This record gives sequence, C-alpha cells and structure tokens, in this order.
Amino acid sequence: MGDAVKEREKEFLFWLCQAPWLGAVSIRRIGELAGGFEKAYYIEGKELRERGVLGTSERAARYEAWKQEFTRLRENYYGLSDRGIRFITPLDSEYPKGLLHIYDYPMGLYVRGCFPNGKRPRAAVVGARACSSYGARTARRMAAELAQKGVQIISGLALGIDGEAHRGALEAGGETYAVLGCGVDICYPKSHAGLLERILEKGGVLSEYPPGQQPLAWHFPVRNRIISGLSDAVLVMEAREKSGSLITAEAGLEQGKEIFALPGRIGDPLSQGCNRLIQEGANLLSSAEQVLDSMGVFYEKTNFADGKDRKGLAKIEKMVYSCLDSEPRHLEEIARAAGLSVSQAMSTLLELELAGYAVRTEGSYYEVSGKMFR
Repeated sequence: MGDAVKEREKEFLFWLCQAPWLGAVSIRRIGELAGGFEKAYYIEGKELRERGVLGTSERAARYEAWKQEFTRLRENYYGLSDRGIRFITPLDSEYPKGLLHIYDYPMGLYVRGCFPNGKRPRAAVVGARACSSYGARTARRMAAELAQKGVQIISGLALGIDGEAHRGALEAGGETYAVLGCGVDICYPKSHAGLLERILEKGGVLSEYPPGQQPLAWHFPVRNRIISGLSDAVLVMEAREKSGSLITAEAGLEQGKEIFALPGRIGDPLSQGCNRLIQEGANLLSSAEQVLDSMGVFYEKTNFADGKDRKGLAKIEKMVYSCLDSEPRHLEEIARAAGLSVSQAMSTLLELELAGYAVRTEGSYYEVSGKMFR
C-alpha cells in the first residue's frame, strides 16, 4: 500500500473510530466487507445490516447519519499533530504487533510520546487503587528493580499501585508507559498531572479513546486488554476479589502471558484476588529476579547476604535488617529476634534508618524500606 493510499485509508478509519457506538470488531468487519475503509464510506448502512455487521435498522440509520461528520472529523485528524498526538492504526508498521493477537484489537490508538519497544522486555504492573502501604512499596520497588534491568513498565496511571509502578520505573531511570481510559489529552486522575509529564519524558501515553473523551467507568475494564497485550508478563500486586486488575490478568492469560501475583494475608480483602490467582495457577511473585528469569533477561545473580555486604552493612546491622518485615514490628520484638539489648537494637535501627534501609512507622515500630538492593 502506497503512502498516499494508506493516508487516505487512515482518514476514513479515523472517521469510523470516532463513532462511539462502533466497537473495534465492528469497525474491522466493516472494512473487510467493504474492501477498505474509504470504500466503507460508500457502502449503505442497510447493506451492512443485511450482511450482519450492523444488527439493527437503528444502527444502520446512525451509520448513514455519521457520514455527514466526515468533513469535520477529517479536519480534526489533520489537527492532531499540532497537539502532539499521533493516530496509529494496524495499517502502520509502528502499530504494536502484540496487540494483533487480541480478538478485539484496537483499530486506532492515539499516542503521545512513543510506544514500548517490542524488541525489549515489557512488564505490566497493576493493582488496587486503594492499596496498602505494603502493596504500594512493593509495586514501586518491583517496578524499579525491573526497570533497572531494562524492562519497560506498563500500567494505567490510576491511583495506588499503577502510580507507584510508574514512579518506581522513573526513579530507576527506566521507561514507563500509561494506557488511559480517557483521551490522551486528559489526565485522570488530575493529581497525576506531574507524573504524566514525567512519563512522557521517558516513555509514552496511549489510548483507544479519542482526544477529549472523558473517563467513563466502562472504559477501564476495556482498556486493560491493551495493558496486557503490550506486555510480556503481568504482575498483579494487590487486588480485591472483583477488580479491574483481575480483568487484566485474565486478558493476559488468554493472550498467553506469564501472570505473577503478590501473595497476601488470608482474610485481607486486598489480597483475595491475588491469592485466588495463585490458587488457580498464577506464579507466586517473590522477587524481580523471578520475573527476569521468565523473560530470559540476563542479570548478575547474588545471594541475599552478598547483596547486603555490598551495601556496607556491619554484622549487627545485617542481623537487625534480617529481622525487619514489610509489616511494622515493635523494637522489643526486633531486639529479641536479633539477640540484642533494646538499646543496641535501637541504635542499629537508627543507622539503618539513616541509610535508607528501615522505616520507623510510628512509636517504636519499624519495617523494611522500599530501597532497592543493588
């Protein structure tokens, strides 16, 4: 297909993608039936209904009426570049090949920045919006450790786990990509405006919803198939029994992706979804190295003690550090576990806290920090 022909096809595909009542499968079928998207403009809605593409007379009439919008939408199409937005379709070589394996793959994607590099490893890190501090820290640390090894991090820019995954990747100097449930010219939630700009510096933002489209509740479960489709592995950090993160995991399973779930406490609502995934066969997520192994990413393997030696921790500090957990533990409990006096444990914890390896949560309670092992 020549450049001029492809550009003409994209104009008409853009017109179809703007119709809010047409899904990806219907648009694809219209193009296939008509023999092209430009030709689809000239086919009658009545014929599409008779051929089983448009199910009702009402939809056929809407299709005919939508043709009146072509001239206006064509102007919008050529105005995208002025807004820093690109419209990428399956007609373009840049379109992510991994998405083509999805039954209802998007017929058009609006992009700011760039796509993930399909020749390098990619991991989706997703989870609950109202996550625990443990889930937030783990997501951030996991994304950072993977990004350090060159893994591109993909998530959905939502509050909670998604935002922490993006931040972890950026803090490690890596690349991260956000798939939105609204137009790429809208930041949702608004509180993530600064984060979105940082993502654009090192990655990209994309959506199948046109610019100006506000976030609607049903958009988010639908967009999750894109998050998993762009990834080699899906990491679910925390999820309730019914959550969008499980939809992402289920889409990933259908697409043949590796699924990892962070185990949690029995009875904790935020862990019920992850625990069920593990019960049903998902990988129990225990380390970034585990994910890297599944991707075939080379890294220097070290044991836990060697890692702490390189951080310069003294013998007593290593003992106290090993007694910390992701849940707060009281000073006296840590001292007993390390075989130290309370004063020794307190001074050692202060050193670990100053070095960034421990966090004092409240009173005399301490927990392990989210600082990465190097």
